[in-house]
Amino acid sequence: MKRAHLGDLGVARLGLGTMGMSFAYTGAGSDDAESIRTIHRAIDLGVNLIDTAEVYGPFINEELVGRALRGRREAVVLATKFGMMSHTGRHRLDSSPENIRIAVDGSLGRLGTDRIDLYYQHRVDPDTPIEETIGVLTELIAAGKIRYIGLSEAGATTIRRAHSVHPITAVQSEYSLWTRDPESEVLPLLRELGIGFVAYSPLGRGFLTGAIRSTADFLDDDLRKSNPRFSDRNFGRNLASADQLRDISASVGASPAQVALAWLLAKGPDIVPIPGTKHVSRLEENLAADTVELTADHVTRLDEIPPAAGEHHSAEQLKWLDR
Repeated sequence: MKRAHLGDLGVARLGLGTMGMSFAYTGAGSDDAESIRTIHRAIDLGVNLIDTAEVYGPFINEELVGRALRGRREAVVLATKFGMMSHTGRHRLDSSPENIRIAVDGSLGRLGTDRIDLYYQHRVDPDTPIEETIGVLTELIAAGKIRYIGLSEAGATTIRRAHSVHPITAVQSEYSLWTRDPESEVLPLLRELGIGFVAYSPLGRGFLTGAIRSTADFLDDDLRKSNPRFSDRNFGRNLASADQLRDISASVGASPAQVALAWLLAKGPDIVPIPGTKHVSRLEENLAADTVELTADHVTRLDEIPPAAGEHHSAEQLKWLDR
């Protein structure tokens, strides 16, 4: 697999997001053995960036990843996140120094490792100055508990302030044919500062695969039930965009998922998508995007697909974004 760079951290061009193995989507947690096989297969195929978070479950996804990496820890760049849970009695977001110190030790224990390679602030905490948060993370680097610092869904001003305290290695935010928000301010700033970009939900929570034609099969606890893009108001319009992707994919000779990922890869060697799946067959399909060659015409046609109708998070989750 081709390589990419997140700051000074070298990784494969495609990573693996593990959230859906345990949390958030219909069928999550139904077959941990298959999820572990998927993680093992990803490593065998050259994937080395494995992404999780303490809030996924909570906790059970880190535990799952920890089990999967027994005997394989040295083969991966292990990323996890803190800050969407409070261990100090706050309501929800908490990037206070006390909380970070508790969170990192909990994650290390669940993951069965002595260090986290890439430790993200999961969401910006408006009640804790970013300089204070990065200062504590810098101490954790000195202590050997983490190696690199990341931010997730951070805005340009926050990124610049954080980077002035200690180099930020990667920013992880939603980016796909469906979600172009990072293109205006964040990506140009990251390139100015030499920070890599990790794209989560690069397949639009499964919508861009073309496999979702209805929400009828989603269980009540599936987060897509509350996502505006899957609402009755927006679903039909977004389905039309997915159909445009399907038609372009046919001319490329690849699946819609592969073309959606190849489009992201074509945007630069500093962008690393982390599609999630719990199935080996879907993993293998996704990773084949590394060999898909898009022409300039294909990229232009893909660029012209309208972004999704509706916000990419529920109203409650939007409150946590740093905009």
